[in-house]
Amino acid sequence: MSDVAVATSSQLAADAAREIAAGGGNAVDCALAAALFTMNTEPGVCALAGSAFITVWTENGEPCTIDGNVAVPGAGLPQEARGHGAVPISMDYGAGIKTLVGPGSVSVPGSLAALECAWKKYGNASWKDLFAPTIRATREGFPLPAACHYYLGYSGDCIFGRSADGYRALHHEDGSLRDVGSAVVIPHLADSLESIAQEGARLFYEGELGATLSDHCRDGGGMLTREDLASYHAIERDPLIAEIGGWSIATNPPPAIGGAVLSALLLSCSDIRDREWNRNSLLQLIDSQRACLDFRAHTLDLADDLDAEVARLLSLARSGQLLTRWTSASTVHTSVVDSNGTGCAITASSGYGSGEMPAGTGLWLNNCLGEIELNRRGLDAGPIGARLPSNMAPSVARRDGSVLAVGSPGADRITTAMQQFLINYLLFEMQLDDAIAHPRVHVDTSGKSMRLMSEPGLDLPDTDLPAVEFPHLGMYFGGIGAAVFSPSDGLATAADPRREGGTCLYEH
Repeated sequence: MSDVAVATSSQLAADAAREIAAGGGNAVDCALAAALFTMNTEPGVCALAGSAFITVWTENGEPCTIDGNVAVPGAGLPQEARGHGAVPISMDYGAGIKTLVGPGSVSVPGSLAALECAWKKYGNASWKDLFAPTIRATREGFPLPAACHYYLGYSGDCIFGRSADGYRALHHEDGSLRDVGSAVVIPHLADSLESIAQEGARLFYEGELGATLSDHCRDGGGMLTREDLASYHAIERDPLIAEIGGWSIATNPPPAIGGAVLSALLLSCSDIRDREWNRNSLLQLIDSQRACLDFRAHTLDLADDLDAEVARLLSLARSGQLLTRWTSASTVHTSVVDSNGTGCAITASSGYGSGEMPAGTGLWLNNCLGEIELNRRGLDAGPIGARLPSNMAPSVARRDGSVLAVGSPGADRITTAMQQFLINYLLFEMQLDDAIAHPRVHVDTSGKSMRLMSEPGLDLPDTDLPAVEFPHLGMYFGGIGAAVFSPSDGLATAADPRREGGTCLYEH
């Protein structure tokens, strides 16, 4: 049996991983159990009927990324039945959000297929054991996390008021939102999870549960069909490999975009000479973000041949030509490594949430088809079955017998948060906690013009970007979770002070 180190979204999820480790589970088992826990106990932030990517790299094997991203629905539907059933809403969350919710915003969920694929390929524990901590928590009630409470303060009515069961689970009888830490019991969720634990993911994709999900969406004008679910499969892909500081980093490949952008961000900064953050190195960091995020917005997001454009982006980053252009939802993550040298990183999302919970299931459905800032092709995002765009970039890195699993939530800040952590830890050789807690910058491309967002404590260089300095470290800048094993120093783990997060070290 191996020792494990875990970093995940909550301490309760870390405790779920510890329970699996105590029963002999390996890094992948522990990561799957923690990911299941976070997906089902962080309402609003994530849900099981969404998307997930899993990157695994065993000591003597090749790295693998399992693509459980959401897909374009509509199999078997005539063209005139597409593009309906979505409701536009606006929220004051963040800098202001416009998104689409309702049955028409729901894409084909892939998280559960990815989890089962990873378990069959790498797991030691039983499928039922992986679900046990989550079933227990959802049946008995789990505390409402602060991050969920914050988001639900904006979305609790306009999104999560669409389901009677879901609304009652999150609100008091007078309609006020439950307090942070108060017990949440989502009707029927534990029963659905118990059935999946007994029968496997096929119940969700081919059985009665899947039929209930698709029928609910079709009855509301949405496009998710039984055929969509029955034909969905997780895909094993060869990761992108980036090199920095002697480390090889395996990360999410196309058709996801996050890993390509992260790789380009790292390549553009791999030659930082000073090995510390000063005005020169920060200027190179800022320039790399301006160039890479601009390339994404103007090229990758709408590319017909994504593989070719990713290859061009990485070629430009390696050659240094990328920087010559400038003279400028919500996710959960789990990282686990074990003493056998296996690393596993899982990032999952359900978008802003569609607000749809088919009666008797307890399962909130994603709104990934309606994330219009990410899925810029809109509701008719065909071809049917194609994976939707994603920023998620769960990564595993190796060097000389050491292994690091890392990832972050944070929408378009995922890649820039990970860029800075990886430079801090792999190139500047900071301690793990310091590498995560160090102040960050992010070039914001969401508006009509770019802005430089920063945390306090940095000696920023002069640039032509309007600058916004936050008063303290904040969850806007991501939430790195990292776990590492080295033959000389053993196991270590750390979670980002910007978010709640939880960690555990389990040694037999």
